[in-house]
Amino acid sequence: MNVRDFDFDLPAELIAQEPSPERGASRMLFLNRATGAMSHGTVAGLPELLEPGDLLVINNTRVFPARLLGRRMPSGGAVECLLVRHAGGDTWEALVHPGQKLKPGARVVFAGARILHGEILERRFHGRRLIRLWTEDGCSVDDVVDAIGHVPLPPYVKREDRPADRERYQTIFARSRGSVAAPTAGLHFNPALVARCAGRGVGIAEITLHVGYGTFQPVRVEQVEDHHVEPERYEIGSDAAETMTSALREGRRIVAVGTTTTRALEAVAREHDGRIVAGTGSTDLFIHPGFTFRVISGLLTNFHLPRSSLLMLVSAFAGRERVLEAYRRAIAERYRFYSYGDAMLIV
Repeated sequence: MNVRDFDFDLPAELIAQEPSPERGASRMLFLNRATGAMSHGTVAGLPELLEPGDLLVINNTRVFPARLLGRRMPSGGAVECLLVRHAGGDTWEALVHPGQKLKPGARVVFAGARILHGEILERRFHGRRLIRLWTEDGCSVDDVVDAIGHVPLPPYVKREDRPADRERYQTIFARSRGSVAAPTAGLHFNPALVARCAGRGVGIAEITLHVGYGTFQPVRVEQVEDHHVEPERYEIGSDAAETMTSALREGRRIVAVGTTTTRALEAVAREHDGRIVAGTGSTDLFIHPGFTFRVISGLLTNFHLPRSSLLMLVSAFAGRERVLEAYRRAIAERYRFYSYGDAMLIV
């Protein structure tokens, strides 16, 4: 399958630059994947579109302020560093700017209320570097990053982060620190919506998948099947595994909140003959049309980039033509796209 089969034209003004004023207030397109029928509503109407006994599965990862601004030493030139993946100990894989001036051995300082030191150790693919971080006062690197770092807003949000983004680019479920991008479908939930789902007899289970920068990774190949996604770490607790196992055994629907949740569940099921088992691991599962889903029978998601692996995942679940038709309808109806945008429920 050719990557260009997942292309579409999106007016730039539909790319959301700001979140909705309130969680739960976003618009939502509903797609019946069996019939192709569509309707329009809001996220507040989600409970009425679910059935008693359905199980929502959410991702409780927490975004950390992975974007660091500092200076090269001793020249004082400006440096930007995005921590992409923890590489063990005090080392990180990072995207740095200006890359051509940050060669192995280069020293940098990130300063604010606290001070963090860094040294470039080696070059890696696609402009990435391995960087060592340390403090001089005995504080943990994580604590200093949390104090001075900036929220790593997606590259299509064309503005600087603001203090409000520290809370708004975070779901209400966020507990486990480790993501450089939010599991954006979860951004729509507020406590009242969770309570209304529970009142309708809809359960909620939590898992963790730490979202990496690979979620924005462009598909650089021509054939879909040649693409590879970066591995991401996940954790499924015993209670969540038992809850999902019961739902599957009883034939109740599991509705994944987001593509990240979907990847984690389907990766575990693929490794364990269709079963959800507790544990930790990492997955580089790439879901595209032709994939057989073993766990989810519903998906709440945002609207994704053209030619992206996330759009391919959604197309695998609901069918490429139906998804692209839904996107055309969403564009005609002026839905807001991408991370801070509107939602789509597929069952």
